[in-house]
Amino acid sequence: MPLTLAIALTHLRNRKRQTLVSVLGVAMGVGFFIAMAAMMQGFHVYFINKVIDVWPHVTIKDEYRAAPLQPVQRLFNGGVVALYGLKPRDELRGIKDAESVLDGLNRRSDLAAAPTLRGQVFLRYGSKDVSATLVGIEPEHERRVSHLERDLVAGHLNNLYSAANGIILGEGVAKKAGAELNDTLSVISPAGVILKMKVVGIFRTGITPIDNFESYALLKKAQILQNRPNVINQIRIRLRDVNQARSTASSIEARLGYRTESWEETYENILGIFVIQNAIMYSTVGAILIVAAFGIFNIISTVIHEKTRDIGILKSIGFEEGDIRRIFLIEGLLVGLVGTLLGWMLGYSLTRLLGTIRFHIEGFVTAQGFLLDYSITHYLIAGSFAILSATTAAWLPARKAARLNPVDIIRGAA
Repeated sequence: MPLTLAIALTHLRNRKRQTLVSVLGVAMGVGFFIAMAAMMQGFHVYFINKVIDVWPHVTIKDEYRAAPLQPVQRLFNGGVVALYGLKPRDELRGIKDAESVLDGLNRRSDLAAAPTLRGQVFLRYGSKDVSATLVGIEPEHERRVSHLERDLVAGHLNNLYSAANGIILGEGVAKKAGAELNDTLSVISPAGVILKMKVVGIFRTGITPIDNFESYALLKKAQILQNRPNVINQIRIRLRDVNQARSTASSIEARLGYRTESWEETYENILGIFVIQNAIMYSTVGAILIVAAFGIFNIISTVIHEKTRDIGILKSIGFEEGDIRRIFLIEGLLVGLVGTLLGWMLGYSLTRLLGTIRFHIEGFVTAQGFLLDYSITHYLIAGSFAILSATTAAWLPARKAARLNPVDIIRGAA
């Protein structure tokens, strides 16, 4: 065993209580970081995976990001004439020349596109009226952009063709209406059109807003209900590479002019919450480790104060500044390493314990129990931060010890 290591171990053994407190401080910081990261990252990862699995990666809407100029504004766009009280020109909503747009998109090898008409409706079943979003789809195209068929818990997607007026309900919509498979309900649109429709399927995606508010019917039926023949107001796109969603949306919007959103833009507010959440997590655990680092600093400073004559003797028999500094750095490093190992075990145990707890979560997503992410990265980040904190805490007193003058120490001047 190297002499510097042996001396460092002796110093730590002689101050067992303080050493134990510092080790436990590091272990708690590491353990709680791993458990918190598993919970927070677990929900983050689950949310993103759910969204990109269920939601279209890119959505083209029948609206513009900025209001288009009115004809009179184009005429007097130089700024010399001030215009007041302009009444916007009434325009029919819907994506113009949609068939040509869809053909162009579907010729690309990196994506699949499907037409959609979305609109609000009332579902009446018995004495219950339920507000819902009716999404008009073409099943053969829908299969390419969503997993609706996989998410069905009752019925089949092709039943939309076999039934005269078929409708597929989200599980939450069906529960609110009290409707089940093969029931017939009245669907009422804002245009005043009423259709008797048969429930041919019920789906569950695990995303609460979709399950509680959305329903699907054939595109032609949705157009009849909305009194908008041959009109679509959205084109939903699924990409081969989901990481290209933002750039693809930007290029499509630049070419078509219509507002085109990537899934990141659609859920920008929620993704921003995850950034704040991670900042809180790192700050909390960082504070715990800083407190532990002060404990290490205190131990080594006390040892240096008590062992001043010993340091002088070591330097007088040939120990250099680097050797003295190394002794106390090893002490800090040992506390950090042992604390990290114990923290890893604590973090693993806490994470496994959290994984056994079962309760029903129904917020934006639905789950049973904590959503955990078991990642080796959490262990590496926590361990690196702990060892860095411990080493930094040891460096300052170690540098002071290395600079002590052995002659002054032995004479008693220090």
